Amino acid sequence: MTDDPPWADVFGHEEPYPEQADGIDAAIEAARDGGFLALEGACGTGKTMLALTAGIDRVRDPDSDFERVFVLTSVKQQLRQFETDLDTINATLPDDSDPVSGLTLVGKADVCPYARENRGGIDRENVYERCEGLRERTRNLVGEGGETTAGALASEARSQQVGLLDSGTASGSDGGSTGGGAAADYLTVDGEPTPYPPDTETVGETEFCPFYAGFLDDVPDDGGDPAAAVPFDVTELGHVDAEELVRLSAGHGSCPHSVMGALVPEVEVVIGNYYHAFDPTTTATFTGALLDDATFLVCDEAHMLEPRVRDLVSDAVADASLRDAVSEITRVVQPLSFEREGAESADADLVRGELEESDVTVEELEAVREFYAALREELDRRVTAHLDRERPDWRASMRELDDDEIPLRDPEEPGEDAITAWAAEAGYGDRVWSRAPAVGATVKRVLDSLEDEDKRRAAPGVGRTVNAWYREGHTEFFRAVDLERTFDETEPPDSWRRAYNASLALYNCLPSGPIGERLGEFGGGVVMSATLEPMDVFREVTGLDQLAERGRPVVERTYGLSFPPENRASFAVDAPKFTHANRGAPGERTDARLAHLDAVATVARREGNVLVGAPNYAEAAWFADELDERLEKPVLLDESSGDRETESLKDAFFAGQGKVLVTSLRGTLTEGVDYRGDRLAAAVVCGVPIINTARPRTRAVVAAYDRRFASGFETALTVPAVRKARQAVGRVIRGADERGVRVLLDARYARESWNGVREYLPEHEREEFQPVSTDMLSVALDGFGTAE
Repeated sequence: MTDDPPWADVFGHEEPYPEQADGIDAAIEAARDGGFLALEGACGTGKTMLALTAGIDRVRDPDSDFERVFVLTSVKQQLRQFETDLDTINATLPDDSDPVSGLTLVGKADVCPYARENRGGIDRENVYERCEGLRERTRNLVGEGGETTAGALASEARSQQVGLLDSGTASGSDGGSTGGGAAADYLTVDGEPTPYPPDTETVGETEFCPFYAGFLDDVPDDGGDPAAAVPFDVTELGHVDAEELVRLSAGHGSCPHSVMGALVPEVEVVIGNYYHAFDPTTTATFTGALLDDATFLVCDEAHMLEPRVRDLVSDAVADASLRDAVSEITRVVQPLSFEREGAESADADLVRGELEESDVTVEELEAVREFYAALREELDRRVTAHLDRERPDWRASMRELDDDEIPLRDPEEPGEDAITAWAAEAGYGDRVWSRAPAVGATVKRVLDSLEDEDKRRAAPGVGRTVNAWYREGHTEFFRAVDLERTFDETEPPDSWRRAYNASLALYNCLPSGPIGERLGEFGGGVVMSATLEPMDVFREVTGLDQLAERGRPVVERTYGLSFPPENRASFAVDAPKFTHANRGAPGERTDARLAHLDAVATVARREGNVLVGAPNYAEAAWFADELDERLEKPVLLDESSGDRETESLKDAFFAGQGKVLVTSLRGTLTEGVDYRGDRLAAAVVCGVPIINTARPRTRAVVAAYDRRFASGFETALTVPAVRKARQAVGRVIRGADERGVRVLLDARYARESWNGVREYLPEHEREEFQPVSTDMLSVALDGFGTAE
């Protein structure tokens, strides 16, 4: 660089793009005043390096109050990109600079030594229940009044190996007995030996986790800084990913998840997902130390901030959870009931002691249990009545039922919901709602003491959700019964429970408040995506305007593609609007549907891989079938599926000669996936992927946005749909040497109309995506081809 800026030493490449340099300066300047940079940057802008550079500069500036960078991303591909760019920064630092310490946050299933090796009765399915149970029993053994110390537990587990080795009777790693001098049977994790046996240990009849005991043993006796228990110097290692964390921690004999928690406030860069900043349970138990003004926040894929956080700050209580909570409360009150009836109960004293300590009475336990049981009966009545009304033949056609939703108030008019009104009429007053959380917490403590099994208790979660149902308002929150399609043959054949899981859903229609409040807890940072425009809408729905009103600056930057424009062809095709009213159901050969099929086939015939995005999976299946008949190249269909199937489909798409991949624009293959190099030659988007507007929940969101922003449909539905479309076509051009075609197929992209969306494209894309008629699309594509 010429006249190197102060951040040049932590920028991981020789020279920044002009947009990168401008964005880094803008982010640093905003953060100095406690503000944020709202950044839209096209694919290939270098947003990841931009944000990391700005944040690390703030952390390493001796005049700055920032202590760490906290990266949030909702896409695994982007998480890996942050890890890669952090490694690049460390590889290019001046020789006299310490590496930038970093940590990637993952779940217990990814780092628990037993879960990774499927030992000790722990696997990825039960790791959370087993871990919590083992931790609590370990703490009980070593806490005040406990039987032993953490050091003694860890030493006892280690001594099993010494004794086996000395006796010459140890088992080999294959489980067979070996002769004298054989190696002891250590648990090995990813090839790294640990100092403990392959299974959990016991003291008497109490099972404990030796790895957690090892961690507790390393924590200072005075209850000091948990970071002192970290068995390695993170400042010398640079970035530590999950595999390295497990190797270093488990090899030492310490719990990797506990070590990760101790490192959270210590490293310079923490990489996680939205849960780590916005999920109330996660922040309360794990990442709360990051929520302060010493943290520089990098929120990636920020066009997903509003819908993802809406889900996190919404809540639900399932019918099955209500059933389990009733059962759990019954198990708590039973010893006292037996005692009142003259029978002896050894557990009665324990229950009484817990109730006295928690200030919860037996009468409150019984009142809450009665309320939950009555709530289940009312839920049963409402679901049955709904199905009788909407699907009179539902008992004979359970396997044909779809997911459903029963509104508990008019979605478009705020007001008291039917369940709250029922409870008041039935005599369940304020106290039973408000005491539910205390009852749930007490039930958990009692059952964890009475029972030796590791399991999640339903009562605490039910209590919190029931209390929120009672506490939250009726303008910003919408209440409904969610019916999730399932099939459980253990339920009675004439019960809806055989066909559905039902939940009482408390849905946050307007998450801008919680988002803005949480962003405000950080010292500043960058919120960024390839698709944030229109920026005024983004600022409204994410609460950034709230911060600006409090005097915290919000700086905006929008960067288009800086790569050679002659390498790309971009068209907004003036085809009939691909709305449900125009196209009809899949299979109907309407003019609109056939016009779109013809245009898609024209693009799909080009050489190389072509991505086709449809409004939903049903339309994707129709396009795939039709294209398979018309094209000579293979046609792949993406269906709603798990990660493994999706990864397999991607591998098939990338391998060999050109193919067509058809997917839903609301799926996972149209954003966050790296189609670099020659992996993608063209992308075509069919229609504007607006979600189902008939769903009560959607209508409630639109109504809430109408009241807040005066443009509910556009703000809540149209703008996010256009961002989905832009994400899909943004997959094509990822570098300066790449060539490709981008097609937005629908008249709403091509011209102004009463429901047009062209105005929601940023100015630089409106200039690039010039309108073209359907009959001229082939000519336009041929023109781009001859320029190659």
